[in-house]
Amino acid sequence: MTVQDLDTEVLVVGAGLGGVAAALAAAERGAMVILTEEFPWIGGQLTSQAVPPDEHPWVESFGITARYRALRDGIRDVYRRRYPLVGAARERIALNPGAGWVSKLCAEPRVAHGVLEEMLAPHRSTGRIRLLERVRPVAASVDGDRIVSVTVASEIDGAQSVVTARFVIDATETGELLPLTGTEYVTGFESRADTGEPSAPDQAQPDNVQALSVCFAMEHVDGDHTIDRPAQYDFWRSFTPPAWQGEPMLSWSAPNPRTLQMGARDFGPNPADDALAVDADQSRNAGDDNLWIFRRIAARDLFAPGFYSSDLCLVNWPSIDYFLAPVLDVPRDVELQRYADARQLSLSMLYWMQTEAPRADGGTGYPGLRLRPDVMGSADGLAQAPYHRESRRIRPLTRITENDVSYAVRGDRGATRYEESVGVGMYRIDLHPSTGGDTYIDVASTPFEIPLGALIPERTTNLLAANKNIGTTHLTNGCYRLHPVEWNIGEAAGHLAAYCLATGSPAHAVHEAGTLRADYLRELEAAGVERHWQDGAHPY
Repeated sequence: MTVQDLDTEVLVVGAGLGGVAAALAAAERGAMVILTEEFPWIGGQLTSQAVPPDEHPWVESFGITARYRALRDGIRDVYRRRYPLVGAARERIALNPGAGWVSKLCAEPRVAHGVLEEMLAPHRSTGRIRLLERVRPVAASVDGDRIVSVTVASEIDGAQSVVTARFVIDATETGELLPLTGTEYVTGFESRADTGEPSAPDQAQPDNVQALSVCFAMEHVDGDHTIDRPAQYDFWRSFTPPAWQGEPMLSWSAPNPRTLQMGARDFGPNPADDALAVDADQSRNAGDDNLWIFRRIAARDLFAPGFYSSDLCLVNWPSIDYFLAPVLDVPRDVELQRYADARQLSLSMLYWMQTEAPRADGGTGYPGLRLRPDVMGSADGLAQAPYHRESRRIRPLTRITENDVSYAVRGDRGATRYEESVGVGMYRIDLHPSTGGDTYIDVASTPFEIPLGALIPERTTNLLAANKNIGTTHLTNGCYRLHPVEWNIGEAAGHLAAYCLATGSPAHAVHEAGTLRADYLRELEAAGVERHWQDGAHPY
């Protein structure tokens, strides 16, 4: 087998939102970077996983980093320059091409992927960032508390590259470097005795992990586009998990995350709604009553007549949440089989909609629903990658618990304020049904900060976390896992790695109160990172 030896200052494994942000921040701070990605598209949950961005209500004004704002502006710029928007849509400063209720910026994942590639392009041209495509980490070399190298293998032909690096950033979706490097980590639900969290169980549940989902985009056009009956359709059609209170999972019904009461959602392709009137703000309206428009990524009425023959609807609904078994710390063949099962669930939901779903007119099935493989960048029309809501998590210098962010605990004091804060975020503690049999866990939170110590492992000296693998708990992962927070975490990690290289200082020393930390935090602020909340943010 061919083995290539590479050397760099900063290795970023995983080119999701956190990984791209880390690579950009490190390169712009002066470091040489190798960035790796397993799937065809960089961008993670925004692109290869096809999940429109879950963001807080003030995103258009404050509460995100300058680079994340540049990403959002870039996506809108593509639509204004290249798409035949109607005049009212083109003039809308906060253009929402999909007019989806889940986010103020619902757009096709391919557009976001292109903007991310454009952001990396000048650094790839100079060689400051080298992107290794279609590879995943398979091994690591460690000397004491330091990582020496990481081996990545091609998903196409198995060829391996051994990358030696001074700093390593784990930006994978599931914390894949943690077991490979022997870095201490946790999985699943911690116990109340461990964390002191009111919503935690009496005993730790390491295999109790949130559902993952395999998303897909569809349209509704003339003709019969019914897919072949999925192999596992009979199983999923009869599946009635406890949280569904006796109702089948393949249906228009699902538990309300906040009340846990079963309720039916509306569904009707290409409704005659006013796309320009959509005001996505989940602090006022969850927006999920109508499944078609909840995560719509292209609203045809915002474009010239005939440009889109149908809206594009992104399916990321409770009915495709896969929680039969965990995928963390299982043999690779078992992991892949469970991903295949999750894909079967998604295809089964589509087939049910095409053939059996009740319609408002009293009929059955929507055979005009058609997958859009071109929109997903995949052969079968499903997302390239599963959407993981939960990862392995480092044992950090600073752990974030429910007691730091819960409104019931913190009240009007607001979330814990950190002098070491490297950014901000906001979302409810929103946990989906899990492999341990839990239903939704939904806890009101207050605008929170990201402590530097949550990115730094207790022991490993040259590894930083830059995704959902930071030092949260099972519970607080539920509000720190969203798009702008992941990006912010990645920026902070990438900048820290470059700062440490430039100053010759270990990350643990920068974390300690003193001149090093103060200088690093000043640099973050100068790069456009908001470390504390402005007035106007509120709990929800």
